[in-house]
Amino acid sequence: MNDSISSPIKSSRPLVVIAGRPNVGKSTLFNRLTRARKAITDPTPGVTRDAVEGCWNLDGRNLTLVDTGGYRIDGESLDRMVSDRSLAKAAGADVIILLLDAEETTPEDEIFLEALRKYRDRIVLAVNKVDNPQREADVWNFHRYGFPKVVGISASHGLGIDELSEAVQELLPEDVRDAPEPPQADRYIRIAVLGKPNTGKSTLLNTLLGTEKSLVTDIPGTTRDVVEGTLTRGKTTFLILDTAGIRRKNKVTEAVEYYSVHRAIKSIEGADIVFLVVDVLEGLSEQDKKIAAHAVKHGKGIIIVLNKWDLVEDLPNRKAAETDRVRFLFPVLHFAPVVFLSALKGKGLENLFSETEKIWRQLHKTVDTPSLNKLLAGAVEAHRPRGKQRYRTKYITQSGTNPLRFILFVNKKEGFPKTWVNYLINQIREEFTLKDVPILLELRE
Repeated sequence: MNDSISSPIKSSRPLVVIAGRPNVGKSTLFNRLTRARKAITDPTPGVTRDAVEGCWNLDGRNLTLVDTGGYRIDGESLDRMVSDRSLAKAAGADVIILLLDAEETTPEDEIFLEALRKYRDRIVLAVNKVDNPQREADVWNFHRYGFPKVVGISASHGLGIDELSEAVQELLPEDVRDAPEPPQADRYIRIAVLGKPNTGKSTLLNTLLGTEKSLVTDIPGTTRDVVEGTLTRGKTTFLILDTAGIRRKNKVTEAVEYYSVHRAIKSIEGADIVFLVVDVLEGLSEQDKKIAAHAVKHGKGIIIVLNKWDLVEDLPNRKAAETDRVRFLFPVLHFAPVVFLSALKGKGLENLFSETEKIWRQLHKTVDTPSLNKLLAGAVEAHRPRGKQRYRTKYITQSGTNPLRFILFVNKKEGFPKTWVNYLINQIREEFTLKDVPILLELRE
């Protein structure tokens, strides 16, 4: 039986979906409207696969804007999956921005237009790449498709965006326009799901959300954009980011994959906690170590998720042995909890959430300065910092939470023994119950 988790938060925001065939400029328009470079833009057809969501502030009202994968009438099974999901996303939208290219209309466009015709009353037909007077005149030709609202735009140059915004505003149902925002939770935790390709990251996101948010295939590199999903448990809201699988740099040959991996790494910096997903059958890799080191460098909480545990033979002390192996191979993560689960079957999720909330509490813990300096005095008395010069500690204070930052004032920063710094960090962990999170300690003279 699956561990019980609540369903995703039902957002009251109006849903606007951008749809069209590959390479008509959907991701460029998405980035323009959300004012963020969230969706990957590249001339390669079919770059966007998963639906990418963002917030579009339209005249002071927040809308959920979705960039969908390109609709194709042929191609591999993955292309068909992308096309089916694009149609499904459009079907559930309050408003559909159907994007065409002013330069040409293809058979794929024609078929897609017919597939969406039943939603014509909530469609804005946007003709993209209208960036000269001739193409402005050509926009009138697109009225022949019989959609009541046709707008010419240039997503890359920002032309016609005001007209597009007005057309979308007019199509929003009255009850949707005035819907209140959902109540805020007591805690809001951002989680980045990282790891190598095919370790089960997208499966984990889908299982947590109870919906097919990310495409799941056996093809390495299926996920390209960072896919977001939100759910609530009790008084805690979780924003979960499914990222592209990270391979070794010498194996990354496509520009699209390069940007996908870059955004996956950048997602660490915006997260509170990282789920490092490892295929327990394959074990840890050098890439896992690099991801872990990057997370620790930025003071992020991290949980090592050993996935596909349902495929491992159930032997006595097997979990203890695997944990010891992780500790041996990952000394930089000696503090990080290890969680065993099956993302596919939903087993182990309760433990995963429990560890997540425990780490969150530790990341936000504050320690008063007198207590810190009392600890420092005891640490110095037990083991003085030793080196070629005489090193003395003066004072310690906490400078921040999430990440946990402390400042240690010393008589000489250069050459100060690193082993003693690590010793002091471990003392802080033990004394103030911060055993499961990284601690950043800065030296100042």
